[in-house]
Amino acid sequence: MGSSPTRTLQVALNGPRPHPRMPRTPDEIADDAAAAVLAGATSIHLHAFDDDGRETFEARHVAATLRAVRRVAPTVPLNMTTFAEIEPDPRARLRAISEWTELPDLIPVNLGESGVDDIAALLARRGVGLEACLLSVDAAREFAARPSAHPWRRVFVEPVAERVEDALGESLEIERLLAEVGVGLEQVHHGAGPTAWAVLESAVHRGHGIRIGLEDVYRLPSGEVAPGNAELVRAEADVLGGR
Repeated sequence: MGSSPTRTLQVALNGPRPHPRMPRTPDEIADDAAAAVLAGATSIHLHAFDDDGRETFEARHVAATLRAVRRVAPTVPLNMTTFAEIEPDPRARLRAISEWTELPDLIPVNLGESGVDDIAALLARRGVGLEACLLSVDAAREFAARPSAHPWRRVFVEPVAERVEDALGESLEIERLLAEVGVGLEQVHHGAGPTAWAVLESAVHRGHGIRIGLEDVYRLPSGEVAPGNAELVRAEADVLGGR
């Protein structure tokens, strides 16, 4: 497995987390994407929503979201979620994703989810890049034990523990496991809710990329509620820059 020479600063624009500025329509998502890129984001992670504001894999909504963001950020890599919680039935999820007409540049492959290998193989054949998402130490062990069947672009380390010390411990253990088997891919770390900023700061000190956005957390490092994604990205850029 190869290595990446740059560090990613990703914004996770949207998701199910409640926030008054959570972008859901294509125009809202595009406006937030443009502001996040101006604030320093180098990668954009997206969820598409239907007309009732529910997350969806339906092709027309995915296409509308991708097209809207590409109009305002044509050179920034776009990553579209394949998260199983949006459609728990793996066959229905694969069927919906197989109907996509507009493709993202990348997808996150959540190791351990049912049906994820079929989705990865389908989109890899269509030229979409794959990013391995490790939500647990067990997922990292599974990834480390796999033959390199796909051309992975990078690894996302995503501890889901709710306590800061547990999330930091999981991140370090995942990092150790990857090092043991010689995975040299860029790592992008992020936490959720109360663990988010501690995980980011720790990861930056160890040379990794980072991710933030309203999908992950709605508070700034000061504890204030962030007005939106751009403010979170500016704070993320400060962490990455060591300021």
